[in-house]
Amino acid sequence: MKIQKFISSLPQSIVKGEDVSIPDNVIKKIFKLANLRKTDIFYDLGCGNNNTIAIAAKEFKVRRSVGIELRKALAIKACKKIAGIKNAEIVNGDIRTTSISDATVLLFWFTDSDVIHQMINRFEHELKNGARIITIWSPPELMLPLKVKFPFFVCRKPFKYAKDLKEQIKAIYGNPCMDFTASWLLAEKYIHELGVVPSQHLRFVNMLQSMIIWINAWNMGVACEEVIPPPVQTYIGILKTFFNIDLSNMISK
Repeated sequence: MKIQKFISSLPQSIVKGEDVSIPDNVIKKIFKLANLRKTDIFYDLGCGNNNTIAIAAKEFKVRRSVGIELRKALAIKACKKIAGIKNAEIVNGDIRTTSISDATVLLFWFTDSDVIHQMINRFEHELKNGARIITIWSPPELMLPLKVKFPFFVCRKPFKYAKDLKEQIKAIYGNPCMDFTASWLLAEKYIHELGVVPSQHLRFVNMLQSMIIWINAWNMGVACEEVIPPPVQTYIGILKTFFNIDLSNMISK
């Protein structure tokens, strides 16, 4: 299967970057991990067209459920999903400037380092102690999580920080470095927990995701191996030969 064929089989919203939907069962899973309750004020930062706001309001009965979405078209769609729900609202605005000071639980799923850094400053200065931040894939920067059920993390204010990436990795996974096996297992668990990859593509996505995890670990100096291990060389070769995806130039020398 060529990569173009694989991409064409994915939901076009994901391909175009318009919206990535979190399945309802995953939303409920992360809310339970964060112990979302009736006294909470919940914010989804960059809510898109997900059902997070409705689920928090109706099923977990929070005091207030707020979604912030910059893209107007998605904000309009999100508003339609919460029509008639009194304790839910959608704000068409920028998460970097919209007020979040009353939030007690926030879902924050961003990968842009500048946005993450700006929001950490906001979390530190504007949120009250006891506020919880839910993230997917990793904690924000070097935060140390209160709860971990990979790929979901909950950090609570006052936040604690690791002095470096190795300390953070050790605190989360029990090992200060990441080897090939750990990369593969983390990719597998990430894919399984989110449940959005069609079964016929699981092996391919697992292979691609695990290679990206290991390469990032290698480039950041936290890979356990001192040389590129044979399984990594093999899978990089498979991706290049059969899928025309060349990851070799991502590996720093």
